[in-house]
Amino acid sequence: MRPTMNDRQTDIWNMIQREGEVKLSELRAKYAVTEMTIRRDLEKLEQLGLVRRTFGGAIPVTPDVSLQERHTVSPEEKAAIGIAAAALVRPNQAIFIDGGTTTLQLAKQMKPDASVTVVTNALNVAAILLDKGFHTIVAGGMLLEKTGSMVGPIAMSTLGTMAFDQSFLGTTGITLEHGFSNSNSLEAELKREAMRRSGQVNVLADASKFGETFLHSFAGYADVDRIVTDRWPPEPFVQAADPAGVEIVVASQVDS
Repeated sequence: MRPTMNDRQTDIWNMIQREGEVKLSELRAKYAVTEMTIRRDLEKLEQLGLVRRTFGGAIPVTPDVSLQERHTVSPEEKAAIGIAAAALVRPNQAIFIDGGTTTLQLAKQMKPDASVTVVTNALNVAAILLDKGFHTIVAGGMLLEKTGSMVGPIAMSTLGTMAFDQSFLGTTGITLEHGFSNSNSLEAELKREAMRRSGQVNVLADASKFGETFLHSFAGYADVDRIVTDRWPPEPFVQAADPAGVEIVVASQVDS
């Protein structure tokens, strides 16, 4: 039997549907209860599959969207991130690029360079790099229909024989508590293997990913070297960056 909500939780859920997002501070003031009480309310709504908690609040859950549908989300921001990330690639490097709409922008923005070797598990990334003359290696495996990425034991085995100067990874969520997360366990597993094989780890994420958390964490906040994003994230993420050894690159502040 599905758990029931109390009157306050029902009211909060209606507010989230109406406004699209709520903040802990606003709910605490509105209902004159403790922050812990509001956190429990949001946790209950999350357990019911109605909301996703964010940094300091909650938003309604939206269904997973396909890669084609995600191309329409924040296209200008993702293109800017791709330009900034492409500037990090150096001649004679071996790099890994995983699947996703933001990492695809990296492939689109990279200048042709036959000295760079790129390994990828994403078919669309491989197609773009092949047209540009990059030495490209595709990690085979089971094809995920929604993302066009190859995952599973074969892909893991391919990466397990390699070493990368840099890896460029996408993420669906970033929090200080749970780090970088993804909704698919096989994709998360492959990201972890790429990180183990990389001298430097770059995560490409537009600003909407900060405060989001998904089921499968593939890295802690301090486990990556660099986050490339389109604008400065919330202050707690910025304050935690230096102690964690994480560089935040804001695409709008990078000369193209």
